[in-house]
Amino acid sequence: MSDDFGSRDRALGMGAKITRRDFLNGVALTAGAAVIPPEMWAAAAADLEAQDVPGYYPPAKTGLRGSHPGCFETMHKVRDGAFWEDAPKPVDTGESYDLVIVGGGISGLAAAHFFRRAAGDKARVLILDNHDDFGGHAKRNEFRAGSRTILGFGGTYSIESPSPYSAVAKALIEELGIDVPSYPKYVRKDLYRSLGLKRRIFFDKESFGTDKLVANAVRNGADESGLSDETGEAGLREFLKEAPLSAKAKEDLQHLLTEEKDYFPGLSSDEKKARLARMSYAKYLTDTIGVGDEIVKLFQALPHPLFGVGIDAVAAQDAWGLEMPGFNGLRLDPKPGQGMNRDAIRSDEAEKYFFHFPDGNASIARLLVRKLIPTAIPGSSATDVVLAKADYAKLDERSSSTRIRLNSTVVKVNHKGDPASAKEVEVSYFTGNKLKTVRAANCILACWHVVIPYIAQELPDAQKEALASAQKVPLLYTNVLLRNWSAFQKLGTSAIYAPGMYHSSVNLDLPVSIGGYECTAKPDEPIVVHMMKAACKPGRPARDQHKLGRIQLYTTTFETYERNIREQLARILGAGGFDPARDILEITVNRWPHGYAYEYNSLFDQFWLEGGETPCQVARKPFGRLAIANSDAGAYAYTDCAIDEAYRAVQEVRKCGVWRGRPARATQAKEAPTCLPVLQSDREQL
Repeated sequence: MSDDFGSRDRALGMGAKITRRDFLNGVALTAGAAVIPPEMWAAAAADLEAQDVPGYYPPAKTGLRGSHPGCFETMHKVRDGAFWEDAPKPVDTGESYDLVIVGGGISGLAAAHFFRRAAGDKARVLILDNHDDFGGHAKRNEFRAGSRTILGFGGTYSIESPSPYSAVAKALIEELGIDVPSYPKYVRKDLYRSLGLKRRIFFDKESFGTDKLVANAVRNGADESGLSDETGEAGLREFLKEAPLSAKAKEDLQHLLTEEKDYFPGLSSDEKKARLARMSYAKYLTDTIGVGDEIVKLFQALPHPLFGVGIDAVAAQDAWGLEMPGFNGLRLDPKPGQGMNRDAIRSDEAEKYFFHFPDGNASIARLLVRKLIPTAIPGSSATDVVLAKADYAKLDERSSSTRIRLNSTVVKVNHKGDPASAKEVEVSYFTGNKLKTVRAANCILACWHVVIPYIAQELPDAQKEALASAQKVPLLYTNVLLRNWSAFQKLGTSAIYAPGMYHSSVNLDLPVSIGGYECTAKPDEPIVVHMMKAACKPGRPARDQHKLGRIQLYTTTFETYERNIREQLARILGAGGFDPARDILEITVNRWPHGYAYEYNSLFDQFWLEGGETPCQVARKPFGRLAIANSDAGAYAYTDCAIDEAYRAVQEVRKCGVWRGRPARATQAKEAPTCLPVLQSDREQL
């Protein structure tokens, strides 16, 4: 490292003694490296499971989280065909269950809940998960600032969906005690507005010639809260005056935002939508409207939070549905067009159904765990769960009818005999350098669909092919604990869109106070700042971008993530007095190489545009005593889909008619209906 480079790192605070509580003290390993976390060594020495070691508490870990070192290496070896070459001899635990669930995310936890409600509280259920915490992508990040606990969401953000929640999903939310209509009393909607904070755009010198923070007049981009004021004409004038764009680009943007021109004269509304469905928004801007590359660079990252790709890989029809500029003159009727992405189809009912916990939907996962194992999380309400501390040693007690076993990677699921007539399945999992087996009358695979073909090799080839097509969307959800947020106040912003930088958005934490948890309300107090990155490679088909982005996330070290975070915040906030070496207290990088469920795209998925059976419908078909859940099963990256697919999988298991030889009990009136309603994934393909 050169002296200049070392000096710059010191100025950024790379040598600062921030608190790091991750497995390896902030040092990430590249994909395929063997990792044995300290908890594992302690557990082995004491003949305990890692989660039973005193002090085990994953939410408080910082550094590299999400898909953390230690959770993916085994499955990568299975994928590469290397695991079984030197696998240890299987150890039969002697355990037998009514149901084993692979995956402890919201879909797996919901499946356990629905199953117990159908089979009775005494039904024996085991949930196996490869991560060190439950919740899947609904990840809780806890920080400490003195004596104060500050929460952040490391994955799933909120109860929200472009379409209304199904009867099943809404009933579960209500059963957990979450009163969605009460949300306004918990959020301080006017906090940032009262301080004069607005949305801003940061132009970086590499992309636009200079570093500059200006008012955001684009409407879309970077505001997670939805609390910022619209900029209006005055904001547009300010933007056009301050933005480091050429005169031609400013003229293009003004026309784009204000002009109403029909670019497809003589075509009907449906014909126009058909054209828009087959061209990217970037091509629509350049080839149809005629704007220059500067505007494309400015808009490129706008769809990142929804799709994990830029406007080069998002259909113009979807951009219209998301109210991006350039469509007013087309006079399109409001109904969705053929092949439109469900994220782009808005509903007034769905817009009102919103609830954000300080830790995102990790609170939903925690409420489900409380339902399943009441001793694991104290309390009795959906509000007191926010500050309740989970006791991980209670998750896998022998006396409990439902058990959750973490740090356990399932490597094989197979029927004991012919799948058509077998009475049970055997599930093999790897934990703490040991290969163990359990048996169950039924198994629900509530894990990522891309891993299922490797662990359930009995499945038909066509089904395995459909499962493998469910490419996950790679993302970074980074939380940074700051000493204070006075720099944001001085710069007049709470949400920053940075289209050319490593993280495309930077947001102050949504000000929610609930269950005794108080949000940060004063600029001189500590706060969590949320940064988001979509690991995409513009110019390629979406699935290829996701594959390349996944490799990038797995092979990037924590040191590189940290340097990018510090550099970006220094450049964006430096004019407000921000000093990364002084003001950054802790960093948690939630790395999700397998992030959002892949949603179908009219540019690349012909079946979605033309109709017919979708891959997810083929992928989720039951097989013998196996059923399949997870939001991948609906190709829809929302919590309601995860819940709906869990419910469907349980209904398929119920058709077997017995739990360990006991007849399934009849559905009680208070339960969800036996017949599924129309799920989000099965709505008429548009």
